[in-house]
Amino acid sequence: MDHVKLVVTSTFGLEAVIKRELQDLGFDKFSVVDGRIEFDALVADIPRLNIHLRSADRVLVKLGEFPAMDFGELFDRTKELPWEEWITPDAKLTVVGKCVRSQLESVRSSQSIAHKAVIERLKSKFNIDWLSGTGPEYTIQVAILKDVAHLTLDTSGAGLHKRGYRVSTGEVPIRENLAAAMVQLTFWKKDRLLMDPMCGSGTILIEAAMIARNMAPGLKRVFDAEHWPVVKRSFWDDARAKAVAMILPSGGLKILGYDIDPERIKDARANAKKAGVADDITFECKDINDLWIHEAHGIVISNPPYGVKLGSLKELTPIYITIHNMFKNKPGWSLYILTADGRFPDFFKRAKPDRVRKLFNGTIEVNYYQYHGERPREGQVVA
Repeated sequence: MDHVKLVVTSTFGLEAVIKRELQDLGFDKFSVVDGRIEFDALVADIPRLNIHLRSADRVLVKLGEFPAMDFGELFDRTKELPWEEWITPDAKLTVVGKCVRSQLESVRSSQSIAHKAVIERLKSKFNIDWLSGTGPEYTIQVAILKDVAHLTLDTSGAGLHKRGYRVSTGEVPIRENLAAAMVQLTFWKKDRLLMDPMCGSGTILIEAAMIARNMAPGLKRVFDAEHWPVVKRSFWDDARAKAVAMILPSGGLKILGYDIDPERIKDARANAKKAGVADDITFECKDINDLWIHEAHGIVISNPPYGVKLGSLKELTPIYITIHNMFKNKPGWSLYILTADGRFPDFFKRAKPDRVRKLFNGTIEVNYYQYHGERPREGQVVA
């Protein structure tokens, strides 16, 4: 078994970003539905995708898709699938699920039926009475949408946003994969000045530095499929070795992070050090009101505190006014602001947003306001 059908899942609104990442990795011919990108691949691609994808949630192996109008049909069709090709006799098996606009409304019952069907299949194929649960972990996802069941195996384990470098995050942290997508949705290049005036624990800037240095985000963590015999250890070793060889040297990046809270700056420096980009970012404890912008051109990417964090909209108004005052006469600066507070454009009056994207930070619905600055003139030196 070499060829597989893979499904990469994403937060709503980031499908196009992830599709570009997949194309950069050499994949094509995608089927894209909300939050799911499906394509053909090789088993050997599973490590490479988990290690390199920046904005995705998970990498799944698609085992089957079929109509499921009742529990009997769900059981029978699930049992027909070749689970023994992936799952070992000593597997520790978990089934998770969701049902949307389907006759099978009970998620718990669907999970239980699918779990029983897989167990029965494995017992029959391996000629055993029970699974010991002492071996590798396997998580089966049962997603039933409009009476069609999608059965997949999760190769990632913990979500891909968990890079392994965050020591501390603050109150409502931005997810690493969303931060990476925010950077990729801008015009920032590594020779440009990048600033986050309210950087918190530094996630956006750390992800930007990793992108600039071509550092694969999954190099510092372990994935569930690393313990599966079908995904050979040599595949993982090869993917990691090639990813390490692609890393660009440190130096030359102009990335600045500020925050009023000294503890957040301490966390940001610790996170950057663990991520391997401590020398690429300058973090400084400073109130946004004390910042002075000298450069004519630059890019701001920020996730300022919003109502969910501070609990009081009244506290946000001075921050918005300060941002407006800082950049109202700086047409060469591009601003990219992620916030759950829809009032931001009312205060930043330099121009209307060039684009507003609806995204999600976990379960929190947010808007990504994009204000494009003037391009530097040809030959102009840019900070």
